[in-house]
Amino acid sequence: MSAGPAPRQTLQGLAATVIACRKCPRLIAHCRAIARVKRRAYQEWEYWGRPVPGFGDPRARVLVVGLAPGAHGANRTGRMFTGDGAGATLMASLHHCGYASQPESVSRDDGLVLTDLYLTAAVRCAPPDNRPLPAEVARCRPYLVAELTLLPRVRVVIALGRLAHEAFLRAAEEAGVIVPRPKAGFAHGAQIRLRWGARTLLLIDTYHPSRQNTQTGRLTPAMLDAVFRRAREALL
Repeated sequence: MSAGPAPRQTLQGLAATVIACRKCPRLIAHCRAIARVKRRAYQEWEYWGRPVPGFGDPRARVLVVGLAPGAHGANRTGRMFTGDGAGATLMASLHHCGYASQPESVSRDDGLVLTDLYLTAAVRCAPPDNRPLPAEVARCRPYLVAELTLLPRVRVVIALGRLAHEAFLRAAEEAGVIVPRPKAGFAHGAQIRLRWGARTLLLIDTYHPSRQNTQTGRLTPAMLDAVFRRAREALL
């Protein structure tokens, strides 16, 4: 008797797989150490301290790819871009541009709802000094590939920084997207059109909303808003 076809993977199932992942011992050890020691301001928190899955609207047409969870942000709260400076900057912009129901993201149960947008990252564990090793990025790549296939309505991808740009292009190739050769390098505001079967994907680059970039003025709120408004215009 045939066992029948394997059940189709879902975003919820993928999230459970990500949370249970232990492929990178160095990153797992770092996440746990941060969760144990904590930052003084968050001593009352029970840190997440595990890989962090993506989250957002399963019908999203916009996919945002970041670098990795922040040590005291997503590694503390358990939700991407939640609880740190980069998340505050990003969520304010998403709210301004109509993608987020509120301008702040402080915890994974704060009521935030994303509309037409899904947030994920190249690496799902907080890396030491925000510098994942190439092998660690590669081990996480199948999760990004899976998200691409499980978000069939995506038309615009926004890469937050150079590493996210490169990680997305590698994942896109593995998913069957036709990536022009030579691959375009990262540049804030740059756009690349990609073919994926009958679909066209627009990749838009922006500087990462890290405190280093925002406090030095390399990335301003107006610059980030312009990127997300451009994404919305591309969907019209």
